[in-house]
Amino acid sequence: MRTLRTAVLTAAAAGLAVTALAQVPAAAAPAPAPVQPKFLSAGRLPASTTPWTAGPVRQGVPAEGSVCTAGIAPASGTRHRDFRTELDTGARQTITVATTTARAKALAAELRGALETCLDRLKQQDPGLEGEAFYQGRVDIEEGAHVYSIDTSYPEVGSTDIGLYSVGRDGRAVTVVEWGQLGELDGAPLEGFKKTTRTAVAKLY
Repeated sequence: MRTLRTAVLTAAAAGLAVTALAQVPAAAAPAPAPVQPKFLSAGRLPASTTPWTAGPVRQGVPAEGSVCTAGIAPASGTRHRDFRTELDTGARQTITVATTTARAKALAAELRGALETCLDRLKQQDPGLEGEAFYQGRVDIEEGAHVYSIDTSYPEVGSTDIGLYSVGRDGRAVTVVEWGQLGELDGAPLEGFKKTTRTAVAKLY
C-alpha cells in the first residue's frame, strides 16, 4: 500500500513539474541581424586593359575624393569600397541605408542635384578649369538609377580627366558609383558603366 501511495505521489509531482515548466514563457529568440546591401566585385567594373582590384568595404563616408558628392550622405549607415587598376583608372562605390524610404528618396535626389551642379562648382573653385558635363540617361532597375559624365581639362598643362557617376536606389538603400581616368569622354566605357550601375543596384538586396 505504501509502495502504491509513493508511486502516486511521484507521478503527481512529475505532473506538477511538467505543468510548471509549461507555464514558464520561452525565451524570445534574438532578432535577426538586418541584411546589409551587397557591394560590387572587381569583376563587375567596366572592362579595363589591366585587371581591377577591389579594396575592403569600409564603414562611413570616404575620407577624401568624391568631390562632387562630399558632405551629402551621412556617415551613419554608410559604407564604401574603392577599386583600382594598374593604370590611371579608379572607381568607388558608396552605399547608404537610410532610416526610411522617404529619406532614401530625398538623399538620392540630393546626390543627383550635386552631380548636376558639380562642374559649375568646380569651375568656381578653380577658374582655370574647363569641361563639359552631361546627363547620360536613366537605367531602369529597381527604383531607378541615373548616369552622368563630367569631362574636365586644364589647358595650361594639357591634362584631361573623365569621370562617370551614377546614383541608384532600391528601397532604403542608395548607392553612388564613381569611375574616373585620364582621358576624354570618347574613350570612356559609357555602356559598360551603365551595365555596372545596373548590377550595383540589383545587388543591393
